[in-house]
Amino acid sequence: MSTALETVGFFLGAISWLITGAALANDYWKISTVSGSVIISNRQYENLWHSCAEDSTGVATAETFESLLALPGYIQACRALMICIKIGSAGDETKAKMAVGGGVALPPGRSICAIVTASWYAARVVNDFYNPLYGITRFELGAGLYMCWAGGCLALLGGAMLFAPAREPHLEPKAPSPHTAPRAPVMVPTAHSG
Repeated sequence: MSTALETVGFFLGAISWLITGAALANDYWKISTVSGSVIISNRQYENLWHSCAEDSTGVATAETFESLLALPGYIQACRALMICIKIGSAGDETKAKMAVGGGVALPPGRSICAIVTASWYAARVVNDFYNPLYGITRFELGAGLYMCWAGGCLALLGGAMLFAPAREPHLEPKAPSPHTAPRAPVMVPTAHSG
């Protein structure tokens, strides 16, 4: 059972890495909304790296954010959290320790960073959407955020599956505890003929 859990945990971790990487490259972290608009001539969308606009003919232009320091603090922090995501034959004991280490490192390394990034970015989009003093263009949550949340959740689940086998009791013989008094042999009387 533990090998199956470790294998599923590994594959969930790999899939989450792919989904989170795709979310990082996805252009649609926030998309301009159409609510309240009479005529829509273009659509705007952004991610952590650039801002794009697409006109009614489907021609898109993108502008890369030029200065890191000119960006709002939450985008700088989201970039830092997403860049922290890293790609992560011995005896059975070493393999078990590596699986536990992977199970402990996977959630903070990938899932927590991805979930915090997507949630923070989404909170800012929602806050700006309902802010009456925000500019003319209002933005909604884009597919990139949902991909980021999905990747983070899969990494969390995969990490839990890698960590779970270490918590299972092993069926190895136990050594006597040094705090337990040794048992005296039981003497059974025997009959002697004589």
